[in-house]
Amino acid sequence: MGPSGCGKSTLLDALAGRLGSNTRQSGEIQINGRKQRLAFGTSAYVTQDDTLMTTLTVKEAVYYSAQLQLPDSMSRSEKKERAEMIIREMGLQDAMNTRIGGWNIKGLSGGQKRRVTICIEILKRPKLLFLDEPTSGLDSAASFHVMNRIAGLARQDGRTVIASIHQPSSEVFELFHKLYLLSSGRTIYFGPATAANEFFALHGFPCPSLRNPSDHYLRTINKDFDTDIEEGLGGKISSEEAISILVNAYKSSETCQDVKRRVAEICKQDGAPLEKKIRSQASFITQCLVLTRRSFVNMYRDIGYYWMRLAIYIALCLCVGTIFYDIGHTYGSIQARGSMLMFVATFITFMAIGGFPSFVEDMKIFGRERLNGHYSIGAFVIGNTLSSVPYLLINSLIPGAIAYYLVGLQLGFGHFVYFILILFMCTMLVESLMMIVASIVPNFLVGIITGAGVQGLMILNGGFFRLPDDLPKPVWKYPMYYIAFHKYAYQGFYKNEFEGLTFPSSQAGGAPTINGEEILRNIWQMEMGYSKWVDLAILLEMVVLYRLMFLVIVKTNEEVKPIISALMVATPKQTKQITENPYSTP
Repeated sequence: MGPSGCGKSTLLDALAGRLGSNTRQSGEIQINGRKQRLAFGTSAYVTQDDTLMTTLTVKEAVYYSAQLQLPDSMSRSEKKERAEMIIREMGLQDAMNTRIGGWNIKGLSGGQKRRVTICIEILKRPKLLFLDEPTSGLDSAASFHVMNRIAGLARQDGRTVIASIHQPSSEVFELFHKLYLLSSGRTIYFGPATAANEFFALHGFPCPSLRNPSDHYLRTINKDFDTDIEEGLGGKISSEEAISILVNAYKSSETCQDVKRRVAEICKQDGAPLEKKIRSQASFITQCLVLTRRSFVNMYRDIGYYWMRLAIYIALCLCVGTIFYDIGHTYGSIQARGSMLMFVATFITFMAIGGFPSFVEDMKIFGRERLNGHYSIGAFVIGNTLSSVPYLLINSLIPGAIAYYLVGLQLGFGHFVYFILILFMCTMLVESLMMIVASIVPNFLVGIITGAGVQGLMILNGGFFRLPDDLPKPVWKYPMYYIAFHKYAYQGFYKNEFEGLTFPSSQAGGAPTINGEEILRNIWQMEMGYSKWVDLAILLEMVVLYRLMFLVIVKTNEEVKPIISALMVATPKQTKQITENPYSTP
């Protein structure tokens, strides 16, 4: 407990092994007297930010999480019962069917969202539970109810609960077993919560009889508003002086010596490790299915994910269709066809970055759930991919059909299907590219700019604005021309459209007509050594490659960050930080 900015969240992050790579940590963190890595099922962390899927109802959010966290040995009905029981325990039974809510829909209050977050993380009943400001946004009655439930968890099966809290009510404060009081990163007091009053009184800062103890402590040690303290050591002193007195007093107190002795005892015990239970999590297949279903529902309800883009695509394709309406087969239609197909392959797919903000929100949820070990990275990639396929297909089919038939491109259902498949692959590719960008640049505004810049380079090197043979060979043709997916999209579109067609020739004294193959080879400089289906296959391979790149980047970040943190850690022998179960016996 302590005032804002005193280091509560940083301490929790350190204990949970979540400090950033730019933070230096000294000492050791031990659990039951030994250093060990916290595996899924052994610990959970409730963060300050309520990162939730805003389109889901309370019941859906908790139940989906139960399906991901609880083992396959539990039936669906048992998982559903567990989810509903915890929802009731957190006092959310009346809001079960209410959507969590976000920017586009009114939903739960801030306090209710806080309770939903807690519900999700206590489903697994972890042995070690971290909570960062669990009562923020809650009224006093709700705060007591939630903290009483959390205190009950601490009494069950020897669980350890470590919570940071800003300013609890007196009823909530009475639930605490031990209190660690911080101010500006310094230890004011660490010991039994019931003995804190005596400690403050003994050193000249007694708590008035009708004042909440936590209010008194924070008023005494909060130097943000460095006013005089009326009750003090014989006169008025500043908060900074009061903090120094209490810090020095604690260092020499019997309570501090008891803590040091207890730490030494724990370090010698070499107790049992927190082990992950075998098959304590849903199987990989179950994770994929649940994530696919949850993501599908979210995409359906979030109008910003695909539906707004669909409306824009339809409007754009109506414009394309009317501008190039009934294009015909004149010599001038050769350039018009190429321009129309280029626009579809570039600008229509370029607009796919419009869904980036929604995907960034998904990434935030993924980050929280992944840190708590709810599912694997592979399951997330598969679930996101499968759930997006129907929507991307709709976004390609309806606008594509409007443009294709209004313009009057080559007849034949097979040609139309191929056109839609190329458009579908392009949108999949752009989404995959933006997944990679999101894994590197989490800020949605910077991410959109980055994604737009990357696509701009690919469009320039795709072979339309500058023909392939005219591209400067260093960098722009080798390798950029072959890296840009627009090259294969253009080639697929052009081969699909021009092969089999004949146009009147404009060359004097030459042949009266020119066929599509000659146009592809001589005008557009297409590579004719392979069929259009190879171009489609290359686009598909690039989709798979981009998704795998996303997986590798996220996995590498997970593996590299702990290594960087470990390299930055100085570990003096005399400094140790220990998490201890208050109900355990020596």
